[in-house]
Amino acid sequence: MADRVTVIGWDGSPLTAAAQSALRAATLVAGAGHHLELPEVPATAERVRLGSVALAARRIANHRGTAVVLADGDPGFFGVVRTLRAPEFGLEVEIVPAVSSVATAFARAGMPWDDAHVVVAHPRSLRRAVNVCRAHTKVAVLTSPGAGPAELGLLLEGVHRTFVICEELGTGREQVSVVTSDKAADHTWRDPNVVIVIGGFVAAAEGGGWIAGREPGAGPRGWALPATAYGGVLGEGEADLLRAAQLARLGPRIGDLVWDIGSGSGAFATEAARTGAAVIAVDRNPAACARTDESARRFGVQVQVVPGTAPHILENLPEPDVVRVGGGGAAVVSAVADRRPQRIVTHAATRDAAELIGRDLGEHGYQVECALLQAVDLDTRAWTERERSVAFLLTGRLPDRAP
Repeated sequence: MADRVTVIGWDGSPLTAAAQSALRAATLVAGAGHHLELPEVPATAERVRLGSVALAARRIANHRGTAVVLADGDPGFFGVVRTLRAPEFGLEVEIVPAVSSVATAFARAGMPWDDAHVVVAHPRSLRRAVNVCRAHTKVAVLTSPGAGPAELGLLLEGVHRTFVICEELGTGREQVSVVTSDKAADHTWRDPNVVIVIGGFVAAAEGGGWIAGREPGAGPRGWALPATAYGGVLGEGEADLLRAAQLARLGPRIGDLVWDIGSGSGAFATEAARTGAAVIAVDRNPAACARTDESARRFGVQVQVVPGTAPHILENLPEPDVVRVGGGGAAVVSAVADRRPQRIVTHAATRDAAELIGRDLGEHGYQVECALLQAVDLDTRAWTERERSVAFLLTGRLPDRAP
């Protein structure tokens, strides 16, 4: 095992005295190509090009001597430190930090970033990173080969965003470009790069925040708000307690894409967006689409509204994680199940309709649950009944997917 492992962050600035001292003593230096070309790297040291961090960590663990790992930005922020400290390698490391590439990117853009979300995009996680960009108005994306600005732009089709693309920060080839998301695929971008994704409806800004990223308690307190919060008009299947049950069964979260088919007033779509998930709301009624857009703006959340009739309109939508079917019946539920979201919720007015939907979900391989929900709204001044609603709530879960 290496006698000593020092991880040095590099941001293009002159190396600190501590970093230079560690490099002078190094018998092995690992880093990217531009790190290994630094004049401070000893000529006698073994050089390891840092591709797979796990492979480099194994090599360092077997090295007898003093090792240094060079990494862009702050190596403790989505960097190599987590892998190097993994139990299977047994490495204890000392860290010489630098300014993170995210902080540098926002500095180049002249923007504050305490209200930004930061995500890492690999080919396997690109879709989730894109969903965060759909749902939030300021996101920094740490990209990787195969999951860069071009791929982000292609997957954001239908959602307008502005990209600030910062290539090779800290080097002599550093370049900052501003393009719209639909133009990002027209260029070839150099690695490494950071993409700042901004745009979408922004609610009125308040004085400074108290937590990084989006404030988790933003918006009115509570879920499944009454009809008055949505202009006083709710359609069939939009009762507040039914919406509460649907949200609970779907459990939307940051990184998810939610489909709300038959969005009606936009109540469900808005509340799903308030969880931090990305939401696409579909309705064939132009007035319903307008109400959904207005509801989202009122609550300061991002919802992509797609006018059209299901199931045909669904063919060109990006893959969902969870889906609420508010209208369209068994035919739409079947089309949704063909896309294999993790969870589907819908409702039916009669037992026969519920059985038909349940059978179809089962044939698609979903585990099906059904509950009869009855809600009675009481006037507490006289404790008399004002309104009664009854619905069959159906939930389909894929057993072979994470909950």
